[in-house]
Amino acid sequence: MTARIARIFSAFVFSTLFATSAQAHHAMDGQTPTTLYEGLVSGLAHPVIGLDHLAFIVAAGLIAAVAGMSLFAPLLFVAGSLIGVGLHLMLLDLPAAEIIIAASVLAGGWLLARGRAVENHMLVFAMFLVVGVFHGYAFGEAIVGSEETPLIAYLAGLAAIQSAIALGAYFLVRSRGWAVEATQPRLAGAAILGVGVTFLAGHLVG
Repeated sequence: MTARIARIFSAFVFSTLFATSAQAHHAMDGQTPTTLYEGLVSGLAHPVIGLDHLAFIVAAGLIAAVAGMSLFAPLLFVAGSLIGVGLHLMLLDLPAAEIIIAASVLAGGWLLARGRAVENHMLVFAMFLVVGVFHGYAFGEAIVGSEETPLIAYLAGLAAIQSAIALGAYFLVRSRGWAVEATQPRLAGAAILGVGVTFLAGHLVG
């Protein structure tokens, strides 16, 4: 079982190493959604095809679960992401957003991989909310200039898919009874940390 999990997460990291920037950041090949359907599909797809975003959403669910936090903890990240989209639509500038996103993935992976309990839950809550704003700011690029209907559909899809992924990871840990020092969440953390290092290095070097 442990070996299979290790292989899955190794494949996850490997695929991340070869993910292109275009794949990771736009669901509509650079086109602004113009219909309800396109907005919904873009919102559902964006966090999944962006492996840095996906990695942190999974990390948020896992961290909250192994730390014994409420399931509302990872939802703070989702709320923050919607705020971030709003900031982008208001044409406000968040500097170094992509670097902060990559660093957040690295930090999330480290919190899991170290196998130690997170004592300051309030700090984690604040981290989820603030980091969510930066992730959402990056998401907002895909919907700038869109009309109201596809915009609302995009936000609905974005909130739904992120909540499903985060809560899925959360309830997986709870159903298995994995503690913070268990092998499985630590392996997941190591893989997520690898994703963070890969993206951070790419942004700093590129």
